[in-house]
Amino acid sequence: MARFPFSAIVGQDEMKRALLIAAIEPAIGGVMVFGDRGTGKSTAARALAALMPPMPVAEGCRYHCLPEQQGTCPDPCTSGRTRKVPVPFVDLPLGATEDRVVGALDLERALRSGEKAFEPGLLAKAHRGFLYIDEINLLEDHLVDLLLDVAASGENLVEREGLSVRHRARFVLIGSGNPEEGELRPQLLDRFGLSVEVRTPVELDDRVEIMRRCAAQEADPDGFTQDWHEEDQKVLRQIARGQKKLASLTVPEEVLRDAASLCRAVNADGMRGELTLMRASRASAALQGAKSVQRKHMLEVAPMALRHRLRRDVLDETGSTVRIERAIEELFG
Repeated sequence: MARFPFSAIVGQDEMKRALLIAAIEPAIGGVMVFGDRGTGKSTAARALAALMPPMPVAEGCRYHCLPEQQGTCPDPCTSGRTRKVPVPFVDLPLGATEDRVVGALDLERALRSGEKAFEPGLLAKAHRGFLYIDEINLLEDHLVDLLLDVAASGENLVEREGLSVRHRARFVLIGSGNPEEGELRPQLLDRFGLSVEVRTPVELDDRVEIMRRCAAQEADPDGFTQDWHEEDQKVLRQIARGQKKLASLTVPEEVLRDAASLCRAVNADGMRGELTLMRASRASAALQGAKSVQRKHMLEVAPMALRHRLRRDVLDETGSTVRIERAIEELFG
């Protein structure tokens, strides 16, 4: 069945904005989406990945090397030819072993020829694309820690069974979960760049429109995709312009000071809040085609960059988003 168009998703504007920002600036560190079941979390992530144009890779390379990077990965990808492949979207199942994730010794080849060879894992398959983990709060903690380390460094190092392999592993990490089924450890949640909260739509018109669009997609998947093709192309052009513009944007001193003041006001843990605000502000400005990064861009992304970094206050039971909005009002009016 054809994928559901990204632009046809009703509402959930914050989630869609966070995904677009992460697509423009993967260094942000991924997106964590917490919310009710059946609110389009996985649909949005898959739709964005399918929307991206095919990417050039070195022919025969299992690590998705860029053509100019041929011969720099564990594969002998030196054919000199280039082909285009879809941007990878890799699902990481909850029952995956560490070997399946990072890669391991190719046992079949070892038994057949006695040769030690490396079999790439899911991290290699996700390089230059998206790695999606549904119900990430149920994934084993050591795997989540490993994934976040690789996502931050952009490299996967495997040393086992006499093998020592290092390869690029740059991807947009997207995690989703339902808080009712368990919370993610705070120190791991903090490693995600952006955190988004999604809720079941309350407006009657929105709920009816969702049913209409789902029914239309089920009745004629290809026709429905074609109906939304132009809107999706607008999103694609917006991403391409944003990626091109990002390198030319710098965050001015006054916006950096505003970000630091806000993080201090909400008592955010560590310095990841400021760094994420800086990167996300640039990406948001680039996404909008702005000529410079302004305070408004920083304030737009502040809730998703900071809500998962606040310390619990036993004297203040208000939610993280409310605390951030209150601090913004007090600091900037």
